[in-house]
Amino acid sequence: MQKESILIVDDNKNALSALRMFLMLDFENVVTISNPNLLPSKLKEQMFDVVLLDMNFSAGINNGTEGLFWLSEIKKISPTTEVVPITAYGDVELAVKALKLGASDFVLKPWENQKLLATIKSSCRHRQSNLKIDKLLSREDYLKHEINKNRNIIIGESPEIKAVQKLIEKVSKTDANVLITGENGTGKELVAQEIHRQSNRASELIVSVDMGAIPETLFESELFGHKKGAFTDAREDRIGKFQLADKGTLFLDEIGNLPLTLQSKLLAVLQNRVVTPVGSNKNNPINIRLISATNCNMQDMVGNMSFREDLLYRINTIQIEIPPLRERGDDIELLATHFLKIFEKKYQKRLLKLSIGAIRKLKKHSWPGNIRELQHTIEKAVILSDSDVLTDNDFLFNTTHNSASDRPESLEEMERIMIEDAMDSNRGNYSAAANQLGISRQTLYNKLKKYGL
Repeated sequence: MQKESILIVDDNKNALSALRMFLMLDFENVVTISNPNLLPSKLKEQMFDVVLLDMNFSAGINNGTEGLFWLSEIKKISPTTEVVPITAYGDVELAVKALKLGASDFVLKPWENQKLLATIKSSCRHRQSNLKIDKLLSREDYLKHEINKNRNIIIGESPEIKAVQKLIEKVSKTDANVLITGENGTGKELVAQEIHRQSNRASELIVSVDMGAIPETLFESELFGHKKGAFTDAREDRIGKFQLADKGTLFLDEIGNLPLTLQSKLLAVLQNRVVTPVGSNKNNPINIRLISATNCNMQDMVGNMSFREDLLYRINTIQIEIPPLRERGDDIELLATHFLKIFEKKYQKRLLKLSIGAIRKLKKHSWPGNIRELQHTIEKAVILSDSDVLTDNDFLFNTTHNSASDRPESLEEMERIMIEDAMDSNRGNYSAAANQLGISRQTLYNKLKKYGL
């Protein structure tokens, strides 16, 4: 017995009784009403899968107008409920009108029991399919919203990063292909996400693919998809990244790692804007915005023939070069403070601060790993520190990466550094810091004023 709920609406009480007795053999919940005016209240108090609706209720009227009215009302109150009109005065025109208003089928009186049962069961299946589709679409919209909402932001006030932000704003509203270049850890994927967020495709997905992580043997399957049985492990159909990103943005990270043998296949897809899944003969049109990224010198790769020049032209309508962190000045302090707030919350520590000496040390580091290295450095310091103030001693770097500029260049700079360290180690206590330095409190005041501390 099926669990679906059926509502029968008919002013003929004999027909009502016969329909109810017959349908109760297959459905757990069968409700009947003889007055259609009760429909609104009945639909609001209970959800029905199918309404079996008579089309005529007033004596002498058999054109189905009343039934069409109530069909429309049912769809307004309960859009997902399937409606099956039933009438002894059926004609093609009435059936067409009913179907246009959302009826799932049409039954004539006197009905054939098995045909009626098959019609209602089919309507129940149709409703369940529509509910599943609606649920999937709602889930897809929710996931798109969450993906686009849970994004990082580009932090920085330096002229270098401001120029990048201005370029992002210019290219985002277009569909031009963008190549993002820069050292490892500079935030190339973050820039790609920001371009997508500001674009006309922001309500769709941005799909990221690490080109360096895809084995050559799986390249076509990963990017273009495959059909079941196309190769040994193809146990089911699989959609490729290009089709997954349809109407949205496709981000190909580490594009410079793509083997030369596969570059022609990528070029063909970008030129023709169609993909053919492995094992299929069907071409599937794609509508994507392409963003690529690399830390390689693409011109050098073209020069040594490890990257196709025509492919470079295709992906490089606009190039955005991300500056390394060491060239972004005070952005280091802004980013460090940003990460500090993130990790103090993550590791349940309160009101953490960076000392003056810590900030100075962070600014002097060459940051070969750029923002990613800074993020990991701050996280490590937050985890290991027992104090609410992170000092320069909380940050240890591989000295082989630091430049000669880490050393003080003058006696004044050395004096300033010693004063900063003394203030940090004594938690801002002027008397204790002056005592450590071997100078008077007034002299310390004067020195702090001189160096802007």
